[in-house]
Amino acid sequence: MSKHWHISRRTFLKGVGASLALPYLEIMGGSAKSAAAATPPTRLACIFQPNGVFPKAWDVTGVGKQFEFSPILQPLRGLKDELTILSNLDNIGKGHVQMTGSFLTGTTITGGKNAVSLDQMVAQAIGHKTPFPSIALGTEPPRQGAAGRDPISFANTVSWSSDSTRVSPEINPRVAFDRMFRDLSGAEAKEKAAQRKSVVDLVLEDAKTLQRKASHLDQHKIAEYLDSVRSVEVQIEKTLNPPEREWFPLDQPELLRPDAGIPQDRSVHLKLMMDLLVLSFWTDTTRVGTLMTAHGFSRQNFSFLDGVTSDHHGMSHHKNQEQAVDEYTRVSRWYIEQLAYFLEKMKSIDEGNGSLLDNSTVLYGSSMKDGNGHKKENLPIVLAGRAGGALKPGGHVVCDEHTPLANLHLTLLQKYGVETDHFNHASTGTIGQLG
Repeated sequence: MSKHWHISRRTFLKGVGASLALPYLEIMGGSAKSAAAATPPTRLACIFQPNGVFPKAWDVTGVGKQFEFSPILQPLRGLKDELTILSNLDNIGKGHVQMTGSFLTGTTITGGKNAVSLDQMVAQAIGHKTPFPSIALGTEPPRQGAAGRDPISFANTVSWSSDSTRVSPEINPRVAFDRMFRDLSGAEAKEKAAQRKSVVDLVLEDAKTLQRKASHLDQHKIAEYLDSVRSVEVQIEKTLNPPEREWFPLDQPELLRPDAGIPQDRSVHLKLMMDLLVLSFWTDTTRVGTLMTAHGFSRQNFSFLDGVTSDHHGMSHHKNQEQAVDEYTRVSRWYIEQLAYFLEKMKSIDEGNGSLLDNSTVLYGSSMKDGNGHKKENLPIVLAGRAGGALKPGGHVVCDEHTPLANLHLTLLQKYGVETDHFNHASTGTIGQLG
């Protein structure tokens, strides 16, 4: 490879029916100027968990780097140096609907009106640099009905692009994948999509041409990247097109037809959406994403977990009964296990100046502390990543009591280059311990 040969950070692998942005490569830096331009960007992921947690199973002991992981947070032990656990951040509003709506806006839904959410504010600032300003993903079909005076549908998303416009999450992994990575313009492209041609196969010739000019390290990175894309494709196909069954019971139970294209295995589904979010960041398809692990009024059944028999919303109203508390804690820990998977995957991707996680911020949390009383004080909040050096993981950060969650949003907004001294007029300042 010529040491003077380089490509743009915005180079795509192309083929009929597909267009894939490339991850960070050495050949994106041929000069000091181009090297600066090739510096990996900073991303923001906001991940929502419904129904709160049991406080005694969540709350950590110790301050700063000397904290001890609580039972729910144990799956994150191997990521201790990447984390900030925040205490004493409060939400506003009442009940699941309002508090879900407030999670990223800091504003109570009133008369169907909310405010622009954190993710969309960041997308408005940096989204013009990517094919998609932001993406919104989820795992649970939207729910309708009412909770008091509030439509339950307002709890189907945490992302708002205006005070009256909700951003609905995509829950079908194949649809999300195709939107991000397939080019469906033209009859030939549509035919290849209908034939379920692999995106990797469609861009393979272009990839081989690039690899011939690349360094050994870049060749490895390109191969690793294409393997990751294909792995997600294969997993999607496996979950949506399972093999033919060889055995059936003699007495056929009555089965409800599931929604088309949605994996039935909860863990598989959530991990697929996490994989897609990682790919979207890695390829610079977007730099801002939200993931609803379930909607804010979720009644999902977790009977696939040992010792769990009731739905998530039901167990969250545990009334301090031992069995309900145990189930509630098991489900919360399961969610943290999925978060650990996501963070480890991000940490494993090298971008030259650090990992994908180093160049990102991951905000994880619930809009309430304890579902039993819809407690809105001292929310369960985890922050991961370094935002390209703008953030410093601080272990356990104990804020002043009754610090608005909006203070965290203002802090992050400023870290992403937005010049403002308030967040939706709900903040009272920033959190200085974050760096």
